[in-house]
Amino acid sequence: MTDASEPHILCVDLVRIFSADGVEVQALQGLNLRIDPGEMVAVVGASGSGKSTLLTILSGLDTATAGVARVAGHDLLTMGGRERVAYQRHTVGFVWQQTSRNLLPYLTAAENLALAMNVAGTFRGASRAARIGELLGLLEVEGFADRRPAELSGGQQQRVAIAVALANEPRVLLADEPTGELDEATSASVLEAMRRVNDELGVTTLIVTHDPTVSEHVRRTVQIRDGRTSTEVLRSTRLDEHGAEHAVAEEFAVLDRVGRLQLPHDFVASLELRDRVRLALEPDHVGVWPGHEGAPQRPVRPAPVDASGPTPDEAATDAHPAGSRSDASRGDDSPADAAPDDARPRGRHAAEASRPLDDADPNGAAS
Repeated sequence: MTDASEPHILCVDLVRIFSADGVEVQALQGLNLRIDPGEMVAVVGASGSGKSTLLTILSGLDTATAGVARVAGHDLLTMGGRERVAYQRHTVGFVWQQTSRNLLPYLTAAENLALAMNVAGTFRGASRAARIGELLGLLEVEGFADRRPAELSGGQQQRVAIAVALANEPRVLLADEPTGELDEATSASVLEAMRRVNDELGVTTLIVTHDPTVSEHVRRTVQIRDGRTSTEVLRSTRLDEHGAEHAVAEEFAVLDRVGRLQLPHDFVASLELRDRVRLALEPDHVGVWPGHEGAPQRPVRPAPVDASGPTPDEAATDAHPAGSRSDASRGDDSPADAAPDDARPRGRHAAEASRPLDDADPNGAAS
């Protein structure tokens, strides 16, 4: 059993390395992911980004090379064969992109569900029939219970496949490109059916896809790039001053335990960032500027104005005319033409910024 506060899916510094003919390929390079109970999350990424590798590890079909992978209290890197079988039968449900991998062609929709229950030893007799009817009704295919897969449309086949994946009351539902072979309208209806399942049954749902439109049907989208989670988009609804409801999407960069993050690709392209960047730590944010040779200097913010006015000592100093004792008392080590505060580098990590050199030589003669 898992604690209520424990995430249903937790990956920490997850690594998966494939070796073939002496060549190593890192499919996952320290991936981090947390999905809490009841969440519905989409993981998106280009082909080769590592998203399918992640799903096969979470489903128990593959084992990570290093790191931490836990699903509903199961440690996927250390579990034995018997625990793995029980895990796949009772803890997770899986939906493949190809319907031929989800359903047996010679069984009807109802018989496919009954087979899954029979293998796992759940829901016998009247309770089994009730469970089959409940799931087919929830997925809106109760009228096709006696049809074989060849007699169903692509969308109907995927709805039945989702029902089969839910047959044994799994705590987590995993879907690999569930709409990859469907048209746009059918894809939207299948995704809405999955969201309804998530809302009514509370099953934690993870959808892996390369289709960016899937993100419109979930509240949280995680993007994978080069084997790591790079950004997240959170969607919510807010009320404006007139009481109207608006959908809001906000993008976040993912920061790992050692402080690494990936900037969004369009940010990098827009600012022509490459090789290295300048950083500056400000009171409430970190500034990033191009740092390659020939890049423009980072902007300098004006010093904040103190609304309270000068202190008594400052007022007394300003009262002395130029060339008076207060000017002379600065000494030779404080030249009058020193750079003001607002022209100096700001931020603890400001790099490669320097003060303009004097045009006078050490003896005071003009150069």
